[in-house]
Amino acid sequence: MPAFDLPLTELQRHRPDIEEPADFDAFWLSTLKEAGQADPVVSVRPVETGLRLTRTWDVTFRGFAGDPVRAWFSRPAGVEEPLPAVVEFAGYGRGRGLPHERLTWVNAGYAHLLMDNRGQGDQYGCGGDTPDPHAVAPGGPGPAVRGLLAAEDYHYRRLITDAVRAVAAVRALPGVDPARTVAVGNSQGGGLALAVAGLVPDLAAVLVTAPFLCGIRRALDLTDAGPYGEIAAYLSVHRGAEHAALRTLSYVEGVSFARRAQAPAHFGAGLRDTVCPPSGAYAAFNRYAELTGTDPRKEMHAYPFNGHEGGDAVQVRRQLVWLRTVLDGTGDDRMRSRSASGTR
Repeated sequence: MPAFDLPLTELQRHRPDIEEPADFDAFWLSTLKEAGQADPVVSVRPVETGLRLTRTWDVTFRGFAGDPVRAWFSRPAGVEEPLPAVVEFAGYGRGRGLPHERLTWVNAGYAHLLMDNRGQGDQYGCGGDTPDPHAVAPGGPGPAVRGLLAAEDYHYRRLITDAVRAVAAVRALPGVDPARTVAVGNSQGGGLALAVAGLVPDLAAVLVTAPFLCGIRRALDLTDAGPYGEIAAYLSVHRGAEHAALRTLSYVEGVSFARRAQAPAHFGAGLRDTVCPPSGAYAAFNRYAELTGTDPRKEMHAYPFNGHEGGDAVQVRRQLVWLRTVLDGTGDDRMRSRSASGTR
């Protein structure tokens, strides 16, 4: 697929106006207040994985409406001191899978929480273990259109709330340094990580690649690939529902969350990405932290000949190096120069 979005020089300046609902902040304040009334952690159970260098626990925490949400929590074996915690969010259609599938962050010396996606897990990977008991509002079968006609009913209201509660849960687990909590994700996971960055003011860092739910209206005009294509397909049948759907989507717009974030941020985008068009990632990057009165470290990595896979393992390697410098408090001048250029 050739490049189909804006040229790189325009992406670096791309700062679109976003139609935010007047009650955006009140909506999320009310949602999270309701979800945060009980202690986050329900249970922590050790599991045998066959891995000698990693210890893993099956964690259940309270998410949206107090619903039980599953997660894998892992730490390097034999390490007792409190560690920085990486909270990772999985991609669209995936569940948490099996505990030995994602070992990068724990092998790098971090505590690692991988959140299950409620009501997902049946499209890729090795499945999930968290149902979504609230998925009863009108909408299509895919997560992107469940409850699409009202923000209160929308799937991503619940999933974003789960993601925020996952941060609270990991901070309550033993062996974690709560002040050094990081949100990480690609695709849908990247959209969730951005939402967490906008809703949790004291994150240590956020790492986002090819984020879903960013620049939503432009993405709907650019691509028929899922999950945006699922929204378009739904609206092709439910003619006249566009206004209600776009209003609902405005409450989960990643650029709006990015504007409210203040943690150091690392972005990546494939310029041939037809699943999550790069203009969405750049819109979030270019407007990142603009409402917070802060000047956090941030950098963007562009991959001109890659699609939704982005930089793949190259991007992960860059994330590992960057995060270590952020948590160690080194490399400030180098990272700020990258922020100014917008891409490397």
